Amino acid sequence: MNIKNVIARMTLEEKASLCSGLDFWHLKPVERLGVESIMVSDGPHGLRKQDQKGDHLGINDSIEAVCFPAACGLASSFDPELLRKMGVALGNECQAEDVGVLLGPGINIKRSPLCGRNFEYYSEDPYLAGQLGAAFTEGVQGRHVGVSVKHFAANNQEERRMSVSAEIDERTLREIYLAAFEQVVRQAKPWTVMCSYNRINGEYVSQSPRLLTEILRKEWGFDGYVVTDWGACDDRVAGLAAGQDLEMPGSGGVNDAEIVQAVRDGRLKESVLDTAVERILRVSRRFLENRDTHAVFDRDRDHALARDIARQSMVLLKNEKKLLPLDSQQKVAFLGAFAKTPRYQGSGSSHINAHRVVGALEAAGQQGLSISYAPGYRLDSDAPDEALITEAAEAAKGADVAVVFAGLPESYESEGYDRVHMRMPESHNALIEAVAAVQPHCVVVLQNGSPVEMPWIDKTEAVLESYLGGEAVGEAQVDLLYGSANPCGKLAETFPLRLQDSPSYLNFPGEGDRVEYREGVFVGYRWYDSVDREVLFPFGHGLSYTSFEYSDLHVDRKEISGDEPVTVTLKVKNTGKRSGRETVQIYVQRPDGKGPVRPDKELRGFAKVFLAPGEEKEISASLTKRAFACYSTEAADWVVPAGEYGILAGASSRDIRLAGKVVRTDQPAAGWRVTRNTTLGDILSNLVSAAVLQKAAQQAGMAFSPGSGDEELGGGADAMARHMFFHSPLRAVRSFAGGDITNAVLRQLVDAINEALAAAEKAE
Repeated sequence: MNIKNVIARMTLEEKASLCSGLDFWHLKPVERLGVESIMVSDGPHGLRKQDQKGDHLGINDSIEAVCFPAACGLASSFDPELLRKMGVALGNECQAEDVGVLLGPGINIKRSPLCGRNFEYYSEDPYLAGQLGAAFTEGVQGRHVGVSVKHFAANNQEERRMSVSAEIDERTLREIYLAAFEQVVRQAKPWTVMCSYNRINGEYVSQSPRLLTEILRKEWGFDGYVVTDWGACDDRVAGLAAGQDLEMPGSGGVNDAEIVQAVRDGRLKESVLDTAVERILRVSRRFLENRDTHAVFDRDRDHALARDIARQSMVLLKNEKKLLPLDSQQKVAFLGAFAKTPRYQGSGSSHINAHRVVGALEAAGQQGLSISYAPGYRLDSDAPDEALITEAAEAAKGADVAVVFAGLPESYESEGYDRVHMRMPESHNALIEAVAAVQPHCVVVLQNGSPVEMPWIDKTEAVLESYLGGEAVGEAQVDLLYGSANPCGKLAETFPLRLQDSPSYLNFPGEGDRVEYREGVFVGYRWYDSVDREVLFPFGHGLSYTSFEYSDLHVDRKEISGDEPVTVTLKVKNTGKRSGRETVQIYVQRPDGKGPVRPDKELRGFAKVFLAPGEEKEISASLTKRAFACYSTEAADWVVPAGEYGILAGASSRDIRLAGKVVRTDQPAAGWRVTRNTTLGDILSNLVSAAVLQKAAQQAGMAFSPGSGDEELGGGADAMARHMFFHSPLRAVRSFAGGDITNAVLRQLVDAINEALAAAEKAE
């Protein structure tokens, strides 16, 4: 099919019709021209294929499918290859079910632990979210099925999500909320991007030329189509002009007619409409020309994959006295209704009609383990049931080890609304407290989509975070509890001690239709580590049944220059008695020099390695110039300020094992220019501008010394004079020069400095 020729033969009405959905899940055909309809479908952790009468939020039934672990758990694998493998499986399922685009992955940042949809998002860290999102995308699209990366951008809360304006400064937007999208677009070339419901700085994303065209397409090179989140379209004509190609699910023809009228009125160029149609048809053709009619949706095979992924995604948070792994000969009590009826997925548009759900109690029976059981709480009530708690406590007393299954019921976190606190149900906490009071060997297995407060943490010996582990959750839990698999997950988000410690606490979810991101770039561990705030469990934390030793950190370059990457290598050795996987995290620590306020450290690389007992391997990470950069609003670009940067290798953001360094010598800041009101200290702290100023000063019989004026000077009049001098604007030299420097001379000096800066920047 020659797409341009087909478009040329279309009527205006046919073109407009192709820019909205036929129904909730299908794109429109143009049968007379051979344009076929294709189907799109949720979801990011399992295929939620519905018939054309199906609704967006899953009230109507979808096909039976395999439910993989949700994104909150997947991210804790720190394993792009595992995400790519899952993507291939989902792409194959789509081929078998004739689905052309899978709506996912969700890579929005976890700004607050309260966001109701956090279970669908990967991380509080954009680098990690971008790496995993790119791998998932490559996996799905490797089977010739498109993804729709979502929700672009700053969809960080459910409260008023269709009207709220996220007020975000440019640096924060670039470094935190756009960075993961940029990485996925540049690396994995997604077929589609889904724009979010919300506004950013007062403008709906669905009709933002800057976001959809200037940044997404022109800067990052996106060549697919932009689809709205379901119902996110505000002004259809403005959206189309901005780069919003496809409206879903459609408006019953109302907005199609608006497009036709706008073209006829001259308010919208027909060429803009043609471009949108071409993008949509090009993506559809990629799928239609690569249909795999032999693909088979093997649910049992994919269930086994879901089990393996769940094992590698669960995080062992605590294991005092090496209580875990359990021995099959021990008398063990499984307590809590989640042991029998697990919470294994989130609620909302990604809800899967699971093929076969296996809880821990059933899995233990399948493996021949003798387990006593008591429900401990009711699934339909948050209030403690004293009779059930007493029964569970008695079972705990009669066992060698008590394992309590607890967490968050589905009603506590869902698409559509946010949490209002971080507490688990009172019934769950009361059960843990009662069991721990009578059984010192108490394990808590959590099933939840986001962090929870743990008032009982000091009374329990072990905690396993399962997150929402998919339909094989119970099998994976038993594998880990009894040691047939070794835990290797690492937290992709910080668990604060309490909600009030979180950086967005005072500014979430905002007031009315406006929420200010006042914490700026200090999101998650960037905040907690920078202010040295005590946390329950830090970003990147996760224990194993073996131990690992780090050694021989080497940084191959002493200086950051040009576009040459900095390569970091180190050795990791398994010093324990079990085989296991370790994720080494590479952080870049903020420079010691002057520059913008930055987080203490930021994740810039990681490597997951499998090691047998006694085995040692070398791992490496390549840090590009971007790894050291921050976004400069003055230069409208990424810049690397001068200073000494730390290169840190750790088992978490708080468990740094090795450190190195690399230096960025003073460079002209890209785009930085001087005015008459630029301070003398700023001018003299830059080698280029300082040289010009010093030459001018010598000609005027004055002497300036390089520096910032902020050195340790002690007290007294000399210190006062020096500080006043360095913090004075350039125009103040008129006063120091006794009339020798006029306004005309001052203008010439400013021009000379800026010419020198521009020349140095060009040479760089």
